[in-house]
Amino acid sequence: MTGRAPPLRRPAAPLRPWLLPVLTILAGSLATIVPMVASYAALPPFGLMLLLSWRLLRPDLLRVWAPLPLGFFDDLVSGQPLGSAMLFWTLCFLGVELIEQRLTYRDFRQDWAIGAGAVAATLIAGRLVATPLRAHVDTMLIVQILVSALLFPLVLRGVAALDRRFALR
Repeated sequence: MTGRAPPLRRPAAPLRPWLLPVLTILAGSLATIVPMVASYAALPPFGLMLLLSWRLLRPDLLRVWAPLPLGFFDDLVSGQPLGSAMLFWTLCFLGVELIEQRLTYRDFRQDWAIGAGAVAATLIAGRLVATPLRAHVDTMLIVQILVSALLFPLVLRGVAALDRRFALR
């Protein structure tokens, strides 16, 4: 015995910073497959709302190409036409990039307006792609947009809490 202490184990590798946003966005997209009984389905697009929340709160965690595979996954589980979420999520992401370049300062209300507007634009574009124009779904689309806009601050707060909890710095 040489009197030396045994070597310490190396600490586990820290969580990759981009992994938590990706997992939460995928879980948000999976919310559409949860069986629910409802008279009117007005489920907001949680995957998109989480993507926009992560982008607004932590722009350094997700790359510009991140909406493509995440949108592909959402298309697979939601039943939307393949490629629609890939296109619309990427356009929302790029739109937020453009808005962020123009604004020097953003507060919570502006984040709320940006997120609600992006979700509304995506839902309207998805309606135009997925259903014929003669279909009478506009009332439920408006309800879904309102529900999404009202829930967006809660999603923002949840993402901020996750960011604080796991300290992705």
